[in-house]
Amino acid sequence: VQLQASGGGLVQAGGSLSLSCAASRHTTVHIFTTYTMAWFRQAPGKEREFVAFISGSSGGNLGDTYYGDSVKDRFTISRDNAKRMTYLQMDNLKPEDTSVYYCAAVRTGMDYSAYTDYDYWGQGTLVTVSS
Repeated sequence: VQLQASGGGLVQAGGSLSLSCAASRHTTVHIFTTYTMAWFRQAPGKEREFVAFISGSSGGNLGDTYYGDSVKDRFTISRDNAKRMTYLQMDNLKPEDTSVYYCAAVRTGMDYSAYTDYDYWGQGTLVTVSS
């Protein structure tokens, strides 16, 4: 699975931004549906941090979501299986949300909040939140 993340940019604190992650065309809709999709982020000098995941059919109940504590109630992850797309809606952004955001995919794993569980990664998109 090849992933392409997009949608990053510069936004003021309190604003919103929406990220998208497209799976490659050779990934069928059926195969895409089986993957758990996630967003992670990494700021300079920091470890990669879990943001959110949405379950695929192989990893639990399709569409179940789970969020990191720092983004809970502000970010929303979703997926459109027919389009092979994953989204991250980010609201009430804070300067500490500034990071490179990565989308990732895995068929099955042990801990979907652990970046080490993921097999496929997009190239990252930069989100900068100004104060």
